[in-house]
Amino acid sequence: MNYVIIGNSVAAVGAIRGIRSIDPDGTITVLSRERHIAYGRPLISYLLGGLITEKRMAYLPEDFYEKNRVNLLLGAEATGVDSAKHQIRLASGETIAYDRLLVATGGDPFIPPIEGMADKERIFTFTTWDDAATMKGIADDIEKVVVIGGGLIGLKAAEGLHLLGKQITIVELADRILSAAFDRPAGKIVAKKMKANGIDVITEDTVVRIEGDGAEITGVTLKSGDFIPCDTVIVAIGVRPAAGFLKGSGVEVNRGIVVDDRMETSVSGIFAAGDVAEAKDFFSGVKNPMPIWPDAYIQGDVAGVAMAGSAKGYAGGLAMNSLELFKVPTISMGVTNPLDPSEYEILTYQDSANYQYRKIVIQNDRLAGAVLVGAVDRAGIFAGLIREKVAITPFKENLLAPDFGFVHLPKEIRNALFAPYGKVA
Repeated sequence: MNYVIIGNSVAAVGAIRGIRSIDPDGTITVLSRERHIAYGRPLISYLLGGLITEKRMAYLPEDFYEKNRVNLLLGAEATGVDSAKHQIRLASGETIAYDRLLVATGGDPFIPPIEGMADKERIFTFTTWDDAATMKGIADDIEKVVVIGGGLIGLKAAEGLHLLGKQITIVELADRILSAAFDRPAGKIVAKKMKANGIDVITEDTVVRIEGDGAEITGVTLKSGDFIPCDTVIVAIGVRPAAGFLKGSGVEVNRGIVVDDRMETSVSGIFAAGDVAEAKDFFSGVKNPMPIWPDAYIQGDVAGVAMAGSAKGYAGGLAMNSLELFKVPTISMGVTNPLDPSEYEILTYQDSANYQYRKIVIQNDRLAGAVLVGAVDRAGIFAGLIREKVAITPFKENLLAPDFGFVHLPKEIRNALFAPYGKVA
């Protein structure tokens, strides 16, 4: 069997291991448009800020590809797929044949058409190793930066630049930073910590024009009319599934590549996993892109097993985001901002002075979601309770406690969730 994987991030790693768990002999080829082996994307802010070196970026053992007999082709960008001929077209003009194909290309940064940006040089995105390396290479010439977007990507970019001593302003259209993953109180706590460290945060506004002379940037004008001087702009509004090269292949693409519970697309023999895929949600069953690192690995594993002829069902993606800024860790999971709060019970605890916040979302005596700020050591317990749909009445009053943990769970729940190979005393 000839397996080809387009993309070389965490979903591809899951797929390689999934394939090899079933088929030790098939040929595996991985195509990556990047020039690096699989690396930890959350680390790019630390690379930019100088906390780690390039040697620390890879998250796989050096011999991973060799041990798994993977033919890794770096700098190989797919430009099209002919599903009838089972061929992939590359930017180089070459074609590669496949029997089973996995698309694990992740997402491409979304760059809106902002007036004045066409001829400017120092406008960057921040999603790849090369993005961080490029900015690090000109860091001595950067003084003031405007980051457009206050989501996870924008805040990580700001963190890296702050480590270099740059003056940073974040501009976010929503009423808070981290609006997609966290609620207003959590966003305010994180913003408070950032401001305490010298980063300006502007909400409910956006950049409408990038000002400057020729290629040089002198600042940005906001919708409010305010002007912010800067010499560099980072666009971090979000990403879109990188699936444009599938046009004409017959593969159904909605917001992402639509897949079933085996991660197979509308075209037999073609699978998708990770940020590029549109798979079912754990709670609703509705299909959405789920740009979550652990979920991408799970999807890759499910796809790899299916590609090799076996089956491992996909239970659905559980939205989960994790970020640490200035030693304040934050995690959100599950349903955190219910569209109809009347259907849920919501419990909160807040200690803004110590940058701590906790929100618990309950539906029908089951934990549906949680937001943890400042005390996140036991986040895995919350995720387990959500995944296993455990009735929480026996310990509900303890969920908001900053020290909530294993000891608060009844013995039978501890055994069921966390001791599958033996009883917990």
